[in-house]
Amino acid sequence: MTEEQRERKEQEILDFRYSIIAELLNPYLSREERRKLIRQKAKREYEIPYSGKTTITEACIKKWYMTFRDHGKEGLTPKPRSDMGLSRVLPATEAAALLEYLEDHPKLTAKAVYRKLKAEGIITIELTKSSLSRLVLSAGLDRKNRIQKKDETQLLKFTFKYPLECVQADMMHGFPVPDENGKLRKAILLTILDDATRRGVYADFAFRETSLEFEYGIKHVLLSHGRIGRVFVDNGSAFVSGETRRILSILGIPIIHSRVGHAASRGKVERIFRTIRDQFLRPLDRESIRSLADLNARFHTWLESEYHRNPHRGLGGKTPLEAWLEKAHHIIQLDPTVDLDEIFKHELRRRVYNDCTFTLDGTLYEVPSVLKGKNIKVRYNPFQATRRLEVLFEKKSYGEANVVDAYANTRVKRARSNDQDSGVSKREQKAGRPFKNSIISPTRAALSASKLDLGGTK
Repeated sequence: MTEEQRERKEQEILDFRYSIIAELLNPYLSREERRKLIRQKAKREYEIPYSGKTTITEACIKKWYMTFRDHGKEGLTPKPRSDMGLSRVLPATEAAALLEYLEDHPKLTAKAVYRKLKAEGIITIELTKSSLSRLVLSAGLDRKNRIQKKDETQLLKFTFKYPLECVQADMMHGFPVPDENGKLRKAILLTILDDATRRGVYADFAFRETSLEFEYGIKHVLLSHGRIGRVFVDNGSAFVSGETRRILSILGIPIIHSRVGHAASRGKVERIFRTIRDQFLRPLDRESIRSLADLNARFHTWLESEYHRNPHRGLGGKTPLEAWLEKAHHIIQLDPTVDLDEIFKHELRRRVYNDCTFTLDGTLYEVPSVLKGKNIKVRYNPFQATRRLEVLFEKKSYGEANVVDAYANTRVKRARSNDQDSGVSKREQKAGRPFKNSIISPTRAALSASKLDLGGTK
């Protein structure tokens, strides 16, 4: 396994472990709620990277949680196994055959399946009772779980209690609006809805449907309102960016994706979209919209003056604004020492060319010559119109990269090597001929080329 493959494996395991404990980091959870959540997670089955197991014990989840609390996300990096490289009791193909047969015939005991497959020659290894038991339990295929029906999906209505304990986010396509050049482009609405109060904590139309709009919305909520317990989204392209996951993991905000094909789980945000279509978009005179800013101004007026002030059936007749103000004292404010501008910076990997340059989005940048041929990390604020790229290598900052000015580089004086300054060829150096580092006159250089030695002649 190469170094790159090993790092990729460690990163996948690290991300998986964090995804298990991310919900436990919610500051709104009580101790009893956290314990209950751990028990629930221990009963589920997972696709564990680089492991044949499908379940995780409560003790393991608690260990990961405590490790994250003491050492941060890097503490979840897996350590090398002490028995790495040693053979296992049962080959992987035989173990897979046993577990597959056991899953297809849930009423049979593990011992009966083992004897049957051994008689048929599919399994050739002798297994002890304890080894067989560990194999079955590690796969989560004990008798109770096998008999239980797994194809039934139970949908339960859920509502969180406090503001920002959970927010739901989604995007809705609107109608074409003139851009700054007068060209019609489709306006797309990003809405971040508070689950407990149904208040739209962020809603804005844009011309793009990317993760940048989502990250900007999350940053706005953190600055304007307070800490977010968790984010519930679908599997759209705007919500699955690696940079978005990295930023939210730094902030300790778990991002939860709904199951594909289960739109009902996002019923609250789908309901506000229906309200927006029926009560705002349909009555709107589209021909009067002059720009995207004009559309957003009208929408924000409608949102604050009508939607937030109308009784909501899901809130027992209260308005979203009343429900928000009633429970606003439960909101946890963001630590003032947290630098959101630094956290929301994007990170990219680039390889520096031999001419000390690299490209980003079609633009050529130059860096110090010491970084030639290196794989560097580039950090920048994606929300700034003018990019300022910070260059890092091995966790050390090398300042900002500059856009290459090819014409200005024609006036830069290049450093010369000692060989060029001395005027002595490499052949003469190899022959052991004496030379001085001082500047040689043209006459002496010509006589030297003719292999004439005048001693001290200058």
